[in-house]
Amino acid sequence: MGGAIGDLLPLAVGVAISPVPIIAVILMLLAPRAGGTSLGFLLGWVAGVIVVAGLFWWLTGVTDLGSGGEPSAGASWLKLLLGVVMLALAVKQWRGRPAAGEAAKLPAWMAAIDRFTPAKALGLGFVLSAVNPKNLALCVAAGAALGGLSVGPGLAAMAVFVLVAVSTVAVPVIGYAVAAERMRGPLDGLKVWLEANNATVMAVLLLVLGVTLVGKGVGGLS
Repeated sequence: MGGAIGDLLPLAVGVAISPVPIIAVILMLLAPRAGGTSLGFLLGWVAGVIVVAGLFWWLTGVTDLGSGGEPSAGASWLKLLLGVVMLALAVKQWRGRPAAGEAAKLPAWMAAIDRFTPAKALGLGFVLSAVNPKNLALCVAAGAALGGLSVGPGLAAMAVFVLVAVSTVAVPVIGYAVAAERMRGPLDGLKVWLEANNATVMAVLLLVLGVTLVGKGVGGLS
């Protein structure tokens, strides 16, 4: 299980360091219906991570991609493919970063966040964690890393992955619930920084994770 957790932690950090959902939850916390929408978003975010990682954990078992010792050829090819996908996404993010002095372009739906209902926020959280290409690739890789583990150790490793992956969305929601007024200033400052550096952060993160997965895939095939 220790080896699986070692493989899962970089992937979990990759999910956690996702500027767009962090900005989204901060905007919800600064909106009139902060409590309901932010909690709904958090629940959707957690559900998306669990569903995708759990589904591909199950698939590695039924398709024999996982193994208890050396990685199978199928698992190695999957890691190699996911690594290439992440490298491509890294290039796209880097090329899409704003020029010096240019305002960063954020998704149009962010302008309507203050009108979101808890149900809509839950759906958005699920989509951003389960359907977003970067997070989808990371959760698929996490499911593959869980392959070969029995149910008990697998669930324990999965719990570690989920806790780390959702931490950056969970901490602001919990912190705001405990001390709303004290959190407003830091949240607003973090939102401004993430808006300006979203593309650069994502490009560097995807580059590191992509290289790591390609290396693991090639190593498993050699």
